[in-house]
Amino acid sequence: MKKYTLLFLFFLSLTIAVSQPVKIAIISDLHYLSSEIAQPSTALEKYEFISGRNISDLHAVLHKTLAEIEDSKVDILLITGDITNHGERQSHIDFIEKIYPLQQRGMKIFVIPGNHDINIPNTKAYIGNVPTPTQSISAEEFRELYKPFGYGNALKYDTLSLSYLAEINKNTWLLCFDTNRYAEHKSTSISGGRILPSTMDWALNILDEAKAKDITVLGMLHHGIMEHLPYQATFFPNHLLENWKFVAKTLADAGLQIVFTGHFHSSDISKLTTSAGNTIYDIETGSLSQYPFPYRLITLDSTLLSINTHFIKSISETTDLQEKYRKISESIIRRGIKSRLQQIEIPIADDAREALIELLVRINILHLKGDEVLDDSMLRSIKQFAEIMGSEDFDIESFQLDFPPADNQLTISLRNTVSNKD
Repeated sequence: MKKYTLLFLFFLSLTIAVSQPVKIAIISDLHYLSSEIAQPSTALEKYEFISGRNISDLHAVLHKTLAEIEDSKVDILLITGDITNHGERQSHIDFIEKIYPLQQRGMKIFVIPGNHDINIPNTKAYIGNVPTPTQSISAEEFRELYKPFGYGNALKYDTLSLSYLAEINKNTWLLCFDTNRYAEHKSTSISGGRILPSTMDWALNILDEAKAKDITVLGMLHHGIMEHLPYQATFFPNHLLENWKFVAKTLADAGLQIVFTGHFHSSDISKLTTSAGNTIYDIETGSLSQYPFPYRLITLDSTLLSINTHFIKSISETTDLQEKYRKISESIIRRGIKSRLQQIEIPIADDAREALIELLVRINILHLKGDEVLDDSMLRSIKQFAEIMGSEDFDIESFQLDFPPADNQLTISLRNTVSNKD
């Protein structure tokens, strides 16, 4: 009797172990710049003014973020690309030194490159009066440097990219797509991304295998696979994959329900449901290099994925971190919008142009943090601008800035089957 009791307890313990929730953290777009190649100087001052990134502040933000993630006792840390400022070899080396201790203490870490990480022709060091060239890394060197963080113990590798498949646990896989175009870099990095046809075939075979084995697959890539705000594909095409609608539909109908992305520097979640009734969520995490300094904590519990977004609000050097960098972001966004409007030459009066610029700045700031809510003042401004542009029948009640679902706190129910209807 004792023998059977022990066997029962043993199998019960295995069942409990398998059903334990998995805790996942996500950080993205760190744009980490090593202090070895960014020292107090005229060159660094100019870089910090143009980029809006104070290197000391960002290092402190990263340190606090990793400390909070470790305190949260997560099992997995995902890093969705743009690890370095602009592909500097020294920045890669120093960043790895930051995360290696977490792995040594039991945290699994998986990375995927972004468009600022590999084969950057114009990588710079900021020492002295002017920036000077410094060494970048190749795709092969990226794979070797990040061998402990996904590449060294992957279940499968794509032969034509840095895409790979990793195991989270016996019931869950992580499908990591390399969507970058670093092989085409000539004078600088290419912002846009794509999935090669052969890589898509490789991924679809994996999803077929997972379906046969009843394994849940989570995806990770740098570029978005669906729009996160109106007209994103028109105004910001390089922040979405080429043929993004086809990619999203194909992956959804193959059984992929979740992809973790970055690149657009905003905390936003969008979903797409195909004609066959299959839904895929693009969970985009904002940048740790700018306002509002987000990271995500996710719990995967059986068929539920619960998302909670956190923001670094202060560091010892800067207690008003959010306010300081919100103003910096506003200034940079304003410069960019003015430049863009000059390029496209919209024929509007100066006062209307200024009103449009300020409206777009406010909308962009809201989008960075997610869960955008338009106040009455902004709604009136949007309506007035629509009328100025000749859209007298514009329906403000139907205007939608933030696509559903919620962006920062959300629980997603994962389906067990894929619909095959036409």
